[in-house]
This record gives sequence, C-alpha cells and structure tokens, in this order.
Amino acid sequence: MNAKTGIGKGLAILSLSLATYASSSFMPERQAMASWQTVQQVVKRYGPTVDSQLRAEFSARGLSYPPAQVTLLGLKHEKRLELWARDAGRWQYVKAWPVKAASGIAGPKLKEGDRQVPEGFYRISKFNPNSNFHLSLKLNYPNAFDQLQAKHEGRKNLGGNIFIHGRDRSTGCLAIGDEAIEELFVLIERVGLVNSEVIIAPHDLRNRPVDSANAARLGWVGELYQAIETSMQEFRK
Repeated sequence: MNAKTGIGKGLAILSLSLATYASSSFMPERQAMASWQTVQQVVKRYGPTVDSQLRAEFSARGLSYPPAQVTLLGLKHEKRLELWARDAGRWQYVKAWPVKAASGIAGPKLKEGDRQVPEGFYRISKFNPNSNFHLSLKLNYPNAFDQLQAKHEGRKNLGGNIFIHGRDRSTGCLAIGDEAIEELFVLIERVGLVNSEVIIAPHDLRNRPVDSANAARLGWVGELYQAIETSMQEFRK
C-alpha cells in the first residue's frame, strides 16, 4: 500500500467515524432542542387548570386572583414553603407546599459546593421552563447582602444557580414536586417577578425566635435572623 492509498483509507475511515458520531451524539441534542418550550407555552399548558384551582383558593381568602403581591416563606427545618398574598393591607395566608428535598443544615449559604440552601430575602430573577427538574424559578442568590458579607470576610466563589423547582431531589435548592411548581410557575407569571418576594429562614422564627445573646454570638448571621424574624411578624394566620 502506498502512502497516498493509506491516507485515502484513513480519510474514509475518519469520515465514516465522524458521520456515525454525528448521528449518535448530535441527533439527541437536536431532538432535545426541538422539545424546548417557552414560558408562554408552559403557562398555556398548565394555566387553565392552575388558574381555576388558585382562583377558588384565593377567593376563599378574600383575595383577587392574581393578587397584587405574593411572598413565599421557605422554612428549612419544617420543610415547608408557604404562600402569602395581598391586594392592599395585611398579608393573607393562602396555602403551603411541602419541601420534598433540600440539602444542608441551618445556616446561610457561604460558598460554592457547601450544599446549603440560602437564607435571607430574595427575589425570583428568572423563569426556567426547561429545567432538568420539570420547571424552576431562579432566585437572585447571591444578593447584595450576601456579596457584602462575603467581601468583608474575604470569601469568594459564593456559588449560584439556586432554584425552587419540581421533582423530589435537590442540592442547595428547594424541591417542591411537579404539581406544586406548576402552580407556582403560573402564579408568579401572573403576578410578575417585581411583585414577588422569597424569604428563607432556618426555621419558623414566628414560633421560635432567636434570643439576643445567641444573635450576638452569630454576628451578622444573628442580625440577619433578627431581620427575618421581624419581617415574618407580618405573616401570621
């Protein structure tokens, strides 16, 4: 076999290998891309059922649907996500969903890979209609407060990509199951991101407040807990 023939055979084999690789590796990616959906498509799919159910639940509380504002209270120890809403005046409790999975322990998230669910005051920054966990809502962690404390302590690589999502497994996020995230996804789309807040606490500080001595020992974390506790006084049944 001369050199030219050898090169020709090599190119033929390479071309066949690339074609096989393309058909086996790239096709699934194209299929996945074709199955992607928009926020509007998700709302169109789940909206009628969710709207009918939530409208009845909000009406029972004397609230319009959609309401003017919503706040979600994430209680880590209790594994519960409470939904509160208001049109004007005081906040009204609407319902709660069990948190089916959330990793870590009490305490704020400090760095990438610590498996902690953040604690503090957050906003929903983004809808994700193509989540690996059915649907998801992204939180704006690290927020300005998180970044400021990290700067003071010289911490870097704070992590991110914290979501409230479906399914029943999670690392650093709040998994509430598929049906619950469908409800929440549609509700937040109706209310609007700017009118939605998320407060995450280590436990229900309405029932078990942080004493001043313990707050002082915890430093800025204790101050954060006291701020969360004060804010949560508005959310009483």
